[in-house]
Formats: sequence, structure tokens, C-alpha cells
Amino acid sequence: MCRNIKPLFNFDPPATDEEIHDAALQFVRKLSGTTRPSKRNEAAFEHAVMSIAKCAKELLNSLETSQPPRDRDEVAAKARARSAIRFA
Repeated sequence: MCRNIKPLFNFDPPATDEEIHDAALQFVRKLSGTTRPSKRNEAAFEHAVMSIAKCAKELLNSLETSQPPRDRDEVAAKARARSAIRFA
């Protein structure tokens, strides 16, 4: 759906509250079609971000896997390599 929302499950160390909030913010921005809500819609926008972040955290905490946790540095290096090839 949105390239800026990254998978947050099964990492060591686990996703932080800030990462979850950032993903929720990006999701709400995508749905609303705006990066900054008007003053009139600011409260609804922030409420949506907080609600989605809470649900996302519950989801991440309840998921189970038999796979070993992924290494953040390794995943980032692979993404940089793909990007270098794509934009070379």
C-alpha cells in the first residue's frame, strides 16, 4: 500500500513505540490524502493516529512465529543494496 510503511514484526530488538507511531502516522496520511490536517481536523487526525498505533502494538505483541528474529542492520543493508541497483 505505502512504500514508507516498513514491516515491524519479528525484529531484535522489537519495534519501538516511536516506530509504531510513525507507521500509524504514515497510514493516516495515506488514508486522508494529506500530511497536515487543517485546524478543524487536527483532533480527528491525531485520534486516528493514536488508535491505529494502539491497535498495531496489540497486533505486534500478539503475533507468533517460529522464525528467528531478523537483524535490523542486515535488513537495512539488503534494502540499501536493492535501492542501489534500482536507482543506479
